[in-house]
Amino acid sequence: MRVHRAGPREEIYFRPEEVKAAIVTCGGLCPGLNDVIRHIVITLEIYGVKKIVGIPFGYRGFSDKELKEMPLSRKVVQNIHLSGGSLLGVSRGGPSVSDIVDRMEERGVNMLFVLGGNGTHAGANAIHNEVSIKLTLFSLIVLSPPSSSLSDRCCKRRLRVAVVGVPKTIDNDILLMDKTFGFDTAVEEAQRAINSAYIEAHSAYHGIGVVKLMGRSSGFIAMHASLASGQVDICLIPEVPFNLHGPHGVLRHLKYLLETKGSAVVCVAEGAGQEFLPKTNAKDASGNIVFGDIGVHLQQEVTRLLAERKINWINVRWELVQTKKYFREIGIPADVKYIDPTYMIRAVRANASDGILCTVLGQNAGAFGWRDRI
Repeated sequence: MRVHRAGPREEIYFRPEEVKAAIVTCGGLCPGLNDVIRHIVITLEIYGVKKIVGIPFGYRGFSDKELKEMPLSRKVVQNIHLSGGSLLGVSRGGPSVSDIVDRMEERGVNMLFVLGGNGTHAGANAIHNEVSIKLTLFSLIVLSPPSSSLSDRCCKRRLRVAVVGVPKTIDNDILLMDKTFGFDTAVEEAQRAINSAYIEAHSAYHGIGVVKLMGRSSGFIAMHASLASGQVDICLIPEVPFNLHGPHGVLRHLKYLLETKGSAVVCVAEGAGQEFLPKTNAKDASGNIVFGDIGVHLQQEVTRLLAERKINWINVRWELVQTKKYFREIGIPADVKYIDPTYMIRAVRANASDGILCTVLGQNAGAFGWRDRI
């Protein structure tokens, strides 16, 4: 495995007047997407590129005839970093690699900037291998198998196309990078949810606040937000196995916290404790297994034994969840509040720290696409 540092080089491969650059954002939202788009466009204009377009709604924008490419310029992107989300829109999945490369040929795209996660970059690599004779995959990191598919296709068709991958994951779990953009902002927003859970729990008699945060395979957001808030008593993450029941289980410790502190706050990553939930073969558009809701399950387990004999209903998302278990059986009343800010923490504007990181990534990506090899 070989990784070259991104950034400008002494010589460039493409003639700026012959370049048509396209930018696409795939997967889910992440704070800082607009910042990266903005700096790629500005850097390309500095190099003299006149034709820069945005592909709407991820790879889908290559095949859906109703979705027209968006002309981009410094004037268009000047203030987009002041808002969250993506100017271009995002989506998961999309057409086949062959179809994407067909559309790139039709549109004359010879420089493609892909902002996305593992699945997105496996596709980008396959595109590159399909169309490129001489150019090898340009990336800020070594790409995993999906942006890879686009690269593969480019090579097979012997097209002179540069594919530049900018890694994106709010979970901060790309091992080759010290930090991924959007993570700091997500932690900052998640901390607000935790603080709200603390206020709710602390203000109730035997109150328990449960907060579920993003993190399919890693608990970086949950862990960092818990440390930052200073209010979390239990943090559950995918990397560390735990038990709900038994002498060393989460429920027993919650009982202890209610008896000694009077309240408790639990922060749980979405991928934690999946072994306690019914298995499912359902997958999302990116091919990821759809997880059960550990937050709702934990809430049900915690509250299933309320001291009150009456049925207690708590509104969770769009349905009412009947709670009648753990604390009722052990004779301790508990008031459980469940907060799920999953999509709130990723739909906001990047903070200062992420803004700086996005500036560096966008500028280096824009400069790196000019070389003929990685």
